[in-house]
This record gives sequence, C-alpha cells and structure tokens, in this order.
Amino acid sequence: MKYTEIMVRYGELSTKGKNRKLFISQLAQNVKRVLGDFPAVKIHADRDRMHLLLNGEDSAQILPKLEKVFGIQNFSPSVRVEKTMPAIREMVQTIIKSAYQPGQTFKITSKRSDHSFELDTNELNRELGGAVFEVFPEIAVQMKKPNIEIRVEIRKEGAYLSYETIRGAGGLPVGTSGRGMLMLSGGIDSPVAGYLSMKRGVEVEAVHFASPPYTSEQALQKAKDLAAKIAPYAGSIQFIEVPFTEIQEEIKRVVPEGYLMTVTRRMMLRLADAIRELRKGLVIINGESLGQVASQTLQSMVAINEVTTTPIIRPVVSMDKGEIIEIAEKIDTFELAIQPFEDCCTIFAPPQPKTRPKLDKAQAYEARLDIEGLMARSMAGLKVSEITEVSEQDEEFSDLL
Repeated sequence: MKYTEIMVRYGELSTKGKNRKLFISQLAQNVKRVLGDFPAVKIHADRDRMHLLLNGEDSAQILPKLEKVFGIQNFSPSVRVEKTMPAIREMVQTIIKSAYQPGQTFKITSKRSDHSFELDTNELNRELGGAVFEVFPEIAVQMKKPNIEIRVEIRKEGAYLSYETIRGAGGLPVGTSGRGMLMLSGGIDSPVAGYLSMKRGVEVEAVHFASPPYTSEQALQKAKDLAAKIAPYAGSIQFIEVPFTEIQEEIKRVVPEGYLMTVTRRMMLRLADAIRELRKGLVIINGESLGQVASQTLQSMVAINEVTTTPIIRPVVSMDKGEIIEIAEKIDTFELAIQPFEDCCTIFAPPQPKTRPKLDKAQAYEARLDIEGLMARSMAGLKVSEITEVSEQDEEFSDLL
C-alpha cells in the first residue's frame, strides 16, 4: 500500500503545560534532521499531533527512522483518498483485504474534523463496518482491543485512513533538557548511559580519550561506531577526540601504581568539565555502575568527583551488568562494545588498583603533575567531528577492515 502521510502522536509532551510549544518545536526539528535524506517530506506540527506529508517519498525507509526519535509515543502511516463515500469504502475494503487473517476481529474508529461531511461519526462507523462485512462476512466486531482497528479521519482536504500503530521511542525530544558531555569509552556501559540520557531530552556530545600509540586507530573507530549507533536517536552526535597520551605517560611516571586509576580518572573528569564549559554544556554523563570495578566503588567516586562541582549524571549507576547488556543489545551496541581493542581506561590499568582510595593521597600524588600545562596542551589538540548513523554498507565495509 502506498502511504501518503504519517500521523505522529506525542508521548509525555501532553503533560508539559506552558513548555509544550517548545517541546513540539524541538521534536519537529529533530524529525526534520532525522529525515534529512527525504527532502520532499513536509512536517506540520500541531498541538495534539504531527503530520508528515510524504509527497511521494518511500514510507518503508522512513518508518524505521521514526521509531528511534525520542518524544514520539506512536505513529500511524495513513493513505489519503477523496472525501467521498465510494472512495472511502473502497479503501477500507483494500485495507481489510491486506490486513485480515482468519479468526481476527476488527473495529472502525471515525473522526470528523470537517463537520460539513455528509455522515456523522456513528453513521460512518456503521457504513464502513458494512463495507468490511461485504468482503469478509464471517469477521467479528470487537470494541475493546480488536486485532485490526481501521481509523478514518475526515478533514477539510480529504479522508485519511490508517490501521497500523507503530510504537515510538517515547521519552522527551533530544535537546529539550540541555546539553551534556558523555564520557564515551569503548565499553558496554557508556553508550547505554548516553542513550538513556538522550531519552530524557539531553543533547549528548561524546568525549573520547585517545592515547596513541598505546590505543589503536581501531579503538578510536570503535568509539566512533558506538557513537553512530546512538546518533539516530538525535539525528547526529558531535564526537570530541581528546589527546591523552602525554597525560597518561606522566601519571604513569610519577604516581604510585595503586593510585594510577584514581588520578587518571580525575584528569579525565577535569578535561570533560573544561570541554563542557567550552561547548556550553550543563552536565557530565558517564557509564559508571556502582561496585563493578575498582574505579566505581563509592569511595572511588568520592575521590574522583572532588575535582568538579558540575553535576554528573550516571544513568546506569544502580543497574547490574545483565540489565545494562539487555539495553546494549536493544540499541545494537553490545557486539561492537565487546570487540577487544584497548582503550584509555585499560592500557595502564594496574593489577591491584585501590578500591578505597583516600582523597588526600590522590591530591598529594597529583601535586607532582603540571596539571595546568598538561590540560592546556590536551585542550589545544581537541578534534571535533559530526557522527551520523552508520549505514548497512558502512558496517559491511568496516567488517572487512
């Protein structure tokens, strides 16, 4: 069936009161960005729903992209026909022929915003129900939770019919909650943390620490590929590569082994905060999950956190590994994340890091570093790029590398 329009229903936006206009406007911008490859699509965002006029674009390619846009509760592809009863009846019969399986139930739901139309909603429901029985006399009507619900909407410019309701991503439109810097490693947890933050409306920029030659080009590409997996939820993501080699070498040279991880993380957090300030972000986001590894005990978090007063969002902090992996599989980052490329967090990892580091000791060891000079040189070497969705062709190509 060739669809002519997609009707989008909002999620939590209905509860947003005076901010509603702002939320709907941001959602429309996000949809426009996600559908950038389909220039003929026209977006009309009303108070209660959004209408995407396809103008000949292929709905089969557009529908999967809409499933990843936060702020959409669900959507229905629909077809427009002339506003006459013969045309509407014919389309209802076409829909039921393509959708019906023996034993299923149906319901007609009519809505009439054009009150000059010849039939009211009750008459429409009866007339169109009769059209269905003409095709399948054995089919049963069911008012609550039918297998097939054919929706008919009579508007000024035509009649619109739909029967599919596709679930959206829910949440809030990305960008309505401000900007956050996501500390993106190559692991399982941080992409999930980014995804969950985006679901609550945060515009995420990915900060990745690279230490060549200790970390490889493949490790950097892996981080970019992970960013590309969550990029479709926003349209695109800014990826910020932070040179970290000199800092790690210097920490390795002057800090006792047990405190390498603590001091390294403190420097990462300082840099993430400086980048946040530079990029006008509000928060830092990371994938720390309480008690998983040495740097993620409460004592470690206290010792590391001390370098900033910026709020740090930890969306997966209370999840166990199985729960995090479940989301990683859902957003298709898990297989990428387990590829065995070394990242900054593991290359100089000591065999026995302090699980309960003392803040005063961390500060004393850190005093041996030229923190300002190291940070200034790292900040001067930032590389910023825009990451968009990975196509299937790109994935096949990267598999060959």
